[in-house]
Amino acid sequence: MDCCICSPMATVYRLPRNAICAPCYEGAKAIIGFLSKDEQEDDHGSVNSRVSRKLNGSTKGMRDAWEQVKEMRDREDDTNQRAAFLEQGFALAWKEEIHTDIVVQPGTGPPIPAHKAILAARSEVFRHMLSGDSQFKAAAGESFSLPELSHDELSLLLSFFYTGVLQQKVPERHLHALLVAADKYDVPFLRRACEARLAAAVEPRNVLRTLEVADLSSSEVLRERAMDTVLEHAEQVVFSPEYEGFAVRNAGLCVEITRALLDKQVSTTSAKAPCIQDHV
Repeated sequence: MDCCICSPMATVYRLPRNAICAPCYEGAKAIIGFLSKDEQEDDHGSVNSRVSRKLNGSTKGMRDAWEQVKEMRDREDDTNQRAAFLEQGFALAWKEEIHTDIVVQPGTGPPIPAHKAILAARSEVFRHMLSGDSQFKAAAGESFSLPELSHDELSLLLSFFYTGVLQQKVPERHLHALLVAADKYDVPFLRRACEARLAAAVEPRNVLRTLEVADLSSSEVLRERAMDTVLEHAEQVVFSPEYEGFAVRNAGLCVEITRALLDKQVSTTSAKAPCIQDHV
């Protein structure tokens, strides 16, 4: 029987002969369940909301789900408009140097003007640096230096502070520097953006450098992704020209790689052993 929802013939709703296929049924259940869970989280578990859901739960269907989806879409559009409004304003103030009150000096290249308020709002570490906290050894003033970043890397960092967007086609070495900076200056949002971009690009040719950066920035997500790639392409990685230099610089990581390879070998051997015994 044709499905009354997804079938090409589903043009007329005719009771009681309507039938629904398994994919549409499961999809409808999943959508309603997801939206009900979202509604519960929005209501914060209040007594009135629980009673209301208990009374009206039996009447909720795909029409209610569609109304909720439209409301979610409207909220998303509103959020995007507000984000664009804020982003454009902050970005314009930075690009045109409107009332900038501090200059940030990179390790190489010319300094870049910025706003103390933005730096302090984006990073607790910068807030202390700009307030002259002696613990961070950087007194407040009209300029301060980030010597570990090049001019291009500093520009990317400040651009992210003002827009919340990590630019497309950022060179891998710049992503490495930004991830380390995000860890050092405590910028979790930038950290997650860099981790996602780098994790998606891990392959045998760059896995050793990625593993180094993951270790330097204490990124467990990136570290796990890199280790999986090393194990999957062990021969190609271990016998590559870069591995010898990597081993000299990172004895601890080499120990981890060796142990992981041995664990994998033991697991593979153990998995094959019962099959051999059964065959005998």
